[in-house]
Amino acid sequence: MADDSPEQARLESQRDDLRLLNQVMRHDIRNDLQLIGAYAELLEDHVDEEGEQYLDIIKESTESATKLTTTARDLARVMLDTDGGNRSVSLDGVLARQVDEVRSSYPGAVITVEEPIPNVDVVGNDMLGSVFRNLLSNAVQHNDKTPPEVELSATEAGDHAEIRVADNGPGIPDTQKEDIFGKGEKGLDSSGAGIGLYLVQSLVETYGGDVFVENNDPEGSVFVVTLPTAE
Repeated sequence: MADDSPEQARLESQRDDLRLLNQVMRHDIRNDLQLIGAYAELLEDHVDEEGEQYLDIIKESTESATKLTTTARDLARVMLDTDGGNRSVSLDGVLARQVDEVRSSYPGAVITVEEPIPNVDVVGNDMLGSVFRNLLSNAVQHNDKTPPEVELSATEAGDHAEIRVADNGPGIPDTQKEDIFGKGEKGLDSSGAGIGLYLVQSLVETYGGDVFVENNDPEGSVFVVTLPTAE
């Protein structure tokens, strides 16, 4: 039987208000960021060589903030979702879409996929792609190499699938490996990595999976996601 108590009604009203606030704030912020980005493009032919580096910082920060609004949207959906509806999702389809998206966003990065990706269904929902979008984007964004290199691989073992996102970046100290997925953690020394990794862990846990980070060889990090296969 549904709970029609005043307390339940108050909580539902708060959720509705938060959904509306989230939608309005993201819409207005993204509009402002798009405006800043557009004017930054117009300024390209009007700055001297010294000014180009500052203009590049403006453009990079604008892109980063825009992506952060997407992550905030996804995190809000997780926090406000009361249905918890997991289902069977095609792993190779999700990974292919996210690889294409990140390649398009970061044309200077080298993103390779170790074939074959197993043709397997895993437990997930419409937000599963956000897990890999965040991991792939972080592997590029927070990489100190030119070009940044990222390799995606996946295997199926028994009742679960394991997906690995390896990069050639600066790596993550052992002292931060367990805490890096914490809410608000700035383990990657960036403005956006903390909330993105918190979202990754929150989603993976709702699917009954796990996520952790290892050292790459000879340098960099490997983010490992395990997801139960769908029956």
